[in-house]
Amino acid sequence: MSIRTILTMAAGATALMAAIAATPAFADDAKLEELKAQGFARVAIANEPPFTAVAADGKVSGAAPDVAREVFKRLGVADIVASISEYGAMIPGLQAGRHDVITAGLFMKPERCAAVAYSEPILCDAEAFALKKGNPLKLKSYKDIADNPDAKIGAPGGGTEEKLALEAGVPRDRVIVVPDGQSGLKMLQDGRIDAYSLPVLSINDLVAKANDPEIEVVAPVEGAPVYCDGAAFRKGDEALRDAFDVELAKLKESGEFAKIIEPYGFSAKAAMSTSRDKLCAAK
Repeated sequence: MSIRTILTMAAGATALMAAIAATPAFADDAKLEELKAQGFARVAIANEPPFTAVAADGKVSGAAPDVAREVFKRLGVADIVASISEYGAMIPGLQAGRHDVITAGLFMKPERCAAVAYSEPILCDAEAFALKKGNPLKLKSYKDIADNPDAKIGAPGGGTEEKLALEAGVPRDRVIVVPDGQSGLKMLQDGRIDAYSLPVLSINDLVAKANDPEIEVVAPVEGAPVYCDGAAFRKGDEALRDAFDVELAKLKESGEFAKIIEPYGFSAKAAMSTSRDKLCAAK
């Protein structure tokens, strides 16, 4: 075999390896081009104000969709189209291609970080309980509920609150899965549960709208961590996530981020004081 033949084969192999290495990046970049051509990004939400909300006319709002809408607009994607999902169904729906991104207060945890590609932090909040006036069972923590054999708690299926209750030792039959905030409040009012748990801002919004003097709020829940969410993308769409992060960082630096989320009660400073890496490594 001549030197020229060897060099030609080596050059061909090098070019092939370069092409293979470039393929994932091309595929990732193609996702943003696909969304631009489509004219919108499909987002999963939970209809849990102030994180997410759907008005009577179908208009999607809330802090998470508002941030996503602005970031995607800056990326050349004109709008977002939302579908309501239970928290436990969001990641499977994303992985199955039913959503392009989750913008729903889906708090970062190591197991979720292993399943999706999160953006940098967007919304941070603590946990709260809605209870009957006077808190008759004196419930201030998930452990209090676990220790009281008569206490039942309502929580979103597949959500952070369900997991916190189970981890605290509340038996499965005393953790009642609730499809939405209104159902949770009604179950509390009817005595079917003794506490309904959501993030502080969500509980405050729900109770304020109910205007029921027989319901009160305990916040923050003792011993419960403060969590932050981020926009969650499919594994394999990291280039789209990275492009999202670039525009999100610009929003934060310009002060526009604070203008979007702080009217909903969220702290821009809290989101800017931590990072995806820290949150995904937290135990």
